[in-house]
Amino acid sequence: MDLVIRRAKIEDVPWIMEIYNEAILSSFATFDVEPKTLEDRKEWFLSHGDDYPIFVAELNGNIVGWASISRFRDRYAYRYTVEDSIYIKKDYRGMGIGTELLKTLINAAKELGYHTIVGVISSQNVESINLHKKLGFEITGVCKEVGYKFDQWIDVIYMQIML
Repeated sequence: MDLVIRRAKIEDVPWIMEIYNEAILSSFATFDVEPKTLEDRKEWFLSHGDDYPIFVAELNGNIVGWASISRFRDRYAYRYTVEDSIYIKKDYRGMGIGTELLKTLINAAKELGYHTIVGVISSQNVESINLHKKLGFEITGVCKEVGYKFDQWIDVIYMQIML
């Protein structure tokens, strides 16, 4: 497997959008329910900047996943806390790509001086919960039935790792 994890470039946004839209339409990985437009994803990409990096996973020249750290909350006291996001193209899940992306996010967050990463994960997304546990995240809370998607109520699991 010739996997390369690298910082995302603006030219990667169409593939990031494709992977994200696949998750919107077919999974509980995101609570978005409407596919995103290219313009929306470009705006999202540009809003991240150097303090909130986005990475892509490239396998044999194809982008098959992406990950980012984002601001956890807007209030100033949260400035040392970030939230992670990881999305893998459907046919490439279970190959260790998510593990490599999450390791990259953890290292980037440490280098940027953050104190902790929070994962906000749908309770149905068992693969993501297990991935986070594998890399040292602990469950720190559960919010019951805070999302509604695909005609069902969804719990949210909060997971956290101290850097």
